[in-house]
Amino acid sequence: MLETKRRVIGQMIVCQGCCCGATQKDRPPVPVDWLKDEWRRRGLLKRVQLSISGCVGPCDTPNVVVVNSDSGSQWLGNITDFNQYRSLVDWAARSMEAGHLLELPREFKAHVLEPWR
Repeated sequence: MLETKRRVIGQMIVCQGCCCGATQKDRPPVPVDWLKDEWRRRGLLKRVQLSISGCVGPCDTPNVVVVNSDSGSQWLGNITDFNQYRSLVDWAARSMEAGHLLELPREFKAHVLEPWR
């Protein structure tokens, strides 16, 4: 079994593909540069990986975020407000301090996406 030098507790994949963040298609923006800067500034990269993906689908729901951990994946859709991204960064920082991914903030319950149903 392969192991890494760092103990990663999770990963957040932010879609910025053909639809997500496509403001030219009247979709809400994805603050990619801000997310990357915050992730670095808060020292999250070594514990909570941030990946910006070309497309994770489903494309009928804008601004999809996938959170991966050893217990599985949690999909969120319609993440359209900057404060939602701020909340995700704050959650990642609290999770890093706790040493494991905490439950996502309650505000995201209405954004849970089940793409495989």
